[in-house]
Amino acid sequence: MEFGIFFFPSNDQQTDEDKYLLLKSATQFADEMGFRSVWTPERHFHAFGGLFPNPSVISAALAMITRKIQIRAGSLISPLHHVVRIAEEWAVVDNLSHGRVAISFGSGWNVDDFVFFPERYATRQAVMYEQIETVRELWRGETITLINSFGKPVNISLVPKPVQRELDIWVTSSGNVETFTSAGARGANVLTHLMGQDIQTLAGRIQAYRSSRERNGFDPDSGKVSLMLHTFLGADVEEVKRTVREPLQGYLRSAIKLERQATLGGGVISGGHQLADEQISERDMADLLELAFEKYFYSGALLGTPSSCREMVWRLKGIGVDEIACLIDFGLPTSVVMEGLDYLNVLRASFEPEALARKQSEGVSQFMESLDE
Repeated sequence: MEFGIFFFPSNDQQTDEDKYLLLKSATQFADEMGFRSVWTPERHFHAFGGLFPNPSVISAALAMITRKIQIRAGSLISPLHHVVRIAEEWAVVDNLSHGRVAISFGSGWNVDDFVFFPERYATRQAVMYEQIETVRELWRGETITLINSFGKPVNISLVPKPVQRELDIWVTSSGNVETFTSAGARGANVLTHLMGQDIQTLAGRIQAYRSSRERNGFDPDSGKVSLMLHTFLGADVEEVKRTVREPLQGYLRSAIKLERQATLGGGVISGGHQLADEQISERDMADLLELAFEKYFYSGALLGTPSSCREMVWRLKGIGVDEIACLIDFGLPTSVVMEGLDYLNVLRASFEPEALARKQSEGVSQFMESLDE
């Protein structure tokens, strides 16, 4: 199992004067400790995620302060961009990072974000898949033809050329099985979460993904499934629960506000679902947030100690998850998050191949010793 760190803050929970202090500090820690990846999102015009309007800009900054960690968009909402600009920007970041970039593409869901390209909202998924293929072509050094202002064809190739010959690509899914199968059919990886699905449901989605890869001529086992989980580890489970309760509930409240805004704009919420246009009373909201918190704490997140979270990681590994993208910035102070990263690193290190092999060897030795007694 691989581990990465994931950023998706709510600006109305920010307390640091430097809004990107945690991003920089935690990413440098993860880079030094051997975490696999750092993910940054794209979100517009709202406190929830709004610190990250363009992951390529953030990734360029991270490329300059890291050495090993893979720098990923999680997610790039590609229908909001011109496809050539996507390829150009990320080719620059690939050069700055000496070949460490990857992109998870998302089709988007918030209709208000589509003020950039209003006509693309209805066909956003088709647009995203077309853009993925065009980015792949440009990345490999191929030429595409576009039309200039006078109707004349212009041959476009990518400058600067990226360091990597092939770009690692994910497709982001909120749990829709069709997205899993579409990603598999294109040989892409998958980035998902547990906010609209449970572990049992996710297991079925992963199976559909592997089957789709095989049907379309791709190795079913080589595609990566990355799972985003809210994460904070400490020395004591009950202390962790007290620490994260209020920030996580505030974070979820901000997410609900964004989804209501999308509904008022005439669109769908994340996952393509509809949300009734009615006010939620403060009492009902408090009850809803408490239920959501209990669910996340015990079955939908990595919240606890390295020991208590190990079972969750094994369970996810058992259903085919390849990597956990640890969402660490859901409202805790920077100093508290950084302390928690030490405990998360203990959990991560226990799943390194060498550690697992040593544990298996120790288990065999103990078994053999028991036979001699």
